[in-house]
Amino acid sequence: MNFNALGRTFIILGVLLAILGFALVVMHRMPGTGKLPGDIYIQKKNFSFFFPVTTCLIISAAISLLINLLGKK
Repeated sequence: MNFNALGRTFIILGVLLAILGFALVVMHRMPGTGKLPGDIYIQKKNFSFFFPVTTCLIISAAISLLINLLGKK
């Protein structure tokens, strides 16, 4: 077992998780995030359901674009 490669993998995963955590904190403070047209929000007396369809699509497109730009050599 190559512990050097395993250690690098854990470091990369840790950095990616830190970036994801930072992005979630920043996105929480951005106005309009999760309140776009197309986001589903249902509120009843004892129940609430929220699914940010449009927000998920925009984030997915941004991540795909970033991966494609960084992945090309």
